[in-house]
Amino acid sequence: MKQLMLGNVAVARGLYEAGCCVVSSYPGTPSTEITEEIAKFDEVYTEWAPNEKVAMESAFGACLAGKRSFCAMKHVGLNVAADPLFTVAYTGVNAGMVIAVADDPGMHSSQNEQDSRHYAIAAKLPMLEPADSAEALAFAKAAYDISEEFDCPVLLKMCTRVAHSQSVVETAPRQEVPAKPYEKNIAKYVMMPGNAIRRHPFVEDRMARLAEYAETSALNRVEMGGTDVGIITSSTSYQYVKEVFGDSVSVLKLGMIHPLPQKLIRDFASKVKKLVVVEELDPIVENACRAMGLAVSGKDVLPILGEFSQNLVAQCLGGEVHTGKALEDVIPPRPPVMCAGCPHRGLFYTLSKNKCTVLGDIGCYTLGAVAPLAAMDMTLCMGASISATHGFNKALGAESQGKTVAVIGDSTFMHSGMTSLANIAYNQSNSTVIILDNSITGMTGHQQNPTTGYNIKGDPAGKIDLESLCRAMGFERVRVVDPYDLKACDAALKEELAVEAPSVIISRRPCALLKYVKHSAPLTVDTDKCKSCKACMKIGCPAISIKNGKAHVDNTLCVGCGVCEQLCAFGAFQSTKKEG
Repeated sequence: MKQLMLGNVAVARGLYEAGCCVVSSYPGTPSTEITEEIAKFDEVYTEWAPNEKVAMESAFGACLAGKRSFCAMKHVGLNVAADPLFTVAYTGVNAGMVIAVADDPGMHSSQNEQDSRHYAIAAKLPMLEPADSAEALAFAKAAYDISEEFDCPVLLKMCTRVAHSQSVVETAPRQEVPAKPYEKNIAKYVMMPGNAIRRHPFVEDRMARLAEYAETSALNRVEMGGTDVGIITSSTSYQYVKEVFGDSVSVLKLGMIHPLPQKLIRDFASKVKKLVVVEELDPIVENACRAMGLAVSGKDVLPILGEFSQNLVAQCLGGEVHTGKALEDVIPPRPPVMCAGCPHRGLFYTLSKNKCTVLGDIGCYTLGAVAPLAAMDMTLCMGASISATHGFNKALGAESQGKTVAVIGDSTFMHSGMTSLANIAYNQSNSTVIILDNSITGMTGHQQNPTTGYNIKGDPAGKIDLESLCRAMGFERVRVVDPYDLKACDAALKEELAVEAPSVIISRRPCALLKYVKHSAPLTVDTDKCKSCKACMKIGCPAISIKNGKAHVDNTLCVGCGVCEQLCAFGAFQSTKKEG
């Protein structure tokens, strides 16, 4: 049956059809929907793991047990999972194992722009790269066959545009794959040095066999057209090339991006007058061509950073640029901002008011760095807020201890914050950590995590008690505040920064967008009481604006959190709730 599918949904369908049995992932845009979609199939056990390393190790355990397995993550998540990745390349697999990694050229929702093809090269593993939803489904299935034939996990590389664009796919029934029996094999699976050194030659031999496989695989194909220019490309760049040039150029479309089919590339190059590589981010294919002695163009005309587009390819390579229709009106800028009623707003206002140095983390609360709050000094990677605060305070001592805090979300804390917190407890820095507990994984779309008490399907699950956990890790000072209560937040912050001891503040209130959250009536402004002081604008709430010199509340956005009401010294904010 033919259907229109998102690329991520198509991957999930491919996993299902291939007989995948166990899926463990950590949410990360643009990979998240793969796991959310595969969770809809009852035949597949699916879970959210605390982080990507745990997810990959769980998927490996499942394939070791003889069941086809899968894990997904975004590009920076593969950094977290790199430790098991490199060694699973040595052990190989029992049943097939597929690892999806989704890159984010243009950094739409990421802290860096990273090319995951480097991991395939460094770990010496095959990587497939679909260019549309149909290939996303087909390549997911093919990855299992390659995994089992060559005894290795297979990387499936997605990117934002392929993951989140739609094209037609043709679905098929699920293939029930018999479980492979588990057999104890110390030499293969116990990677102590004496065994690992014997596995390395296997890895090198496997790469040679995979290189031969790539030469004739249907994953790579030549589309001959005009021979003045030949373009080697892959993924979404292939779509841009075809849109711009059609059949006027010849194209070598790579579906297996590592290892590269060198004979096929040489043969293709011999048939065209000029060879060009079109690839997003790093010149990996281009450099490989140069190493083969081929004259090739690429990053000399195409950018090494950012996301490509049809027009960018046209501009750089001499194709026709389509400008489209200009808008008559100038659209006002819409910078990212915390939602109306966001529980983090009151806490960040408190931090800003107290002129704290705030070392932040990865989550929607990173928006605390945006004006007018501007209450964040650093964001690096998952869990770094706590580790960096510890180092910051160890370096400066009393100079920083009374005004420096770490802020980290509940899901991020479970991901990478616990070991960082253990470092503070163990090495005793006078540091204050604020866990922003909004009862969900907010930034990637409301996924459950180990603190929420529910699993990926919404069923009751093990629930970690943050207060008990922090105390068990050696913190005697652990307190909970409601971020809607500005006085309580201010008092808690000042007290914990003043005391000479490690401390944890848990700022707890559910995300305002959760369906079960019951909001108060929206507020309104008594314009007679409003003195136009604009104190309410300091929190950057999108529901508040200034009209005719007076504060105004958009009642379609306001959730009645009351934070603005606490800022107004003149009582101008009032509830619209009717008495009785």
